[in-house]
Amino acid sequence: MSNDSNRSPSERKEMRGAAPWLLCLIFLLIGLVAILPSPTAAVSDPGWAQFRGNPVLTGMAAASLPSSLQLKWAFDFGEAIESSTAIVDGVVYAASFGGEVAALHLDDGSLIWKYVGEDPFGESSPAVAGGRVYIGDLAGVVHAIDAATGEGEWTFQTESEIKASPVVVGDRILIGSYDEHLYALSVRDGSVLWKFQAQGPVHSTAAVADGTAYISGCDEIFRAVRISDGAQAFEIPAGAYTGASPALSGDRAFFGTFNNEVLGVDLTSRSVAWRYAHPQRNFPFQSSAAVADGKVIVGGRDRMIHCLDAATGEARWTFMTRARVDSSPAVAGDRVYVGSNDGRLYVLDLQDGSKVWEFHAGAAISASPAIAQGRLVVGDLDGRLYCFGG
Repeated sequence: MSNDSNRSPSERKEMRGAAPWLLCLIFLLIGLVAILPSPTAAVSDPGWAQFRGNPVLTGMAAASLPSSLQLKWAFDFGEAIESSTAIVDGVVYAASFGGEVAALHLDDGSLIWKYVGEDPFGESSPAVAGGRVYIGDLAGVVHAIDAATGEGEWTFQTESEIKASPVVVGDRILIGSYDEHLYALSVRDGSVLWKFQAQGPVHSTAAVADGTAYISGCDEIFRAVRISDGAQAFEIPAGAYTGASPALSGDRAFFGTFNNEVLGVDLTSRSVAWRYAHPQRNFPFQSSAAVADGKVIVGGRDRMIHCLDAATGEARWTFMTRARVDSSPAVAGDRVYVGSNDGRLYVLDLQDGSKVWEFHAGAAISASPAIAQGRLVVGDLDGRLYCFGG
């Protein structure tokens, strides 16, 4: 080991002058290491907090699922599950036709709490925001539930059943009712901030972008409504009854109708850009579309999943199941995940529609998959909630 006392005075002076520079270099390297991302850091996953996973309703997950899926757990509600689940911070929120909303641990499906309403929960999917779970029931009641405890906080009564899912935007909840209104309710106490009158039931969940809510209507009209005050910005005739919710991407909205068509609507010109209809099989579209990689993917009551070019509406591919497809597809990475009333969950290649995998639940899957934190969760009409992962 070298000893500083053996060095000459000039050598010791040179070393003392270099020490501050060496220290600075060391601290700089430490700082760079601290701010560089870890090669094993997980991709940020915001969860799946509402129907279709995000306010623009594209059904696009933030991160991919494992290439090979396995059933991790199943939870039996005992009554039909028609709605999508929400997944937030390791907790799954699901509702059933038995009037129950349950919070389950995503890891193992164990029950955290159960909230019991007086009426069935149908297609309305839970939305989670600000420490609350919001959902509508078939008696027309909007429920606000404490997300941590399952205690009810407030309810609001509309004048008819609710099948639309709530969307939380700032201090308000947007939700449609079969009483022909789109409501904006206060997240604090459920009081009405405004309500917009349509000309038919509001089955559609509102897609939200740039301060505007878009609904595709049972009154055959696609509408844009200002979120600030509930005033209509514009409307576009769709030409058919619409049960699906619109998906937004860029300056386009996409949705299927009961006139056996899928529409691409130009929000800038406020006109229908294209209409797609299968050349042989004419059946309604109840499924809400997913949008990813320039493609629109939607299930049909013709038993098929259709993939269309988002720009032109031209068919890219179709995949045939054994029964109608009311389940709304979800996309994660390069794969499409969708249920069918044939009782199967399908995994398809996004590019060519080839089947990658399927799971046979045994009961119709009309609910839509929710994808977050490396897991997929979906329910069936026998009341079983399934969770898949790697």
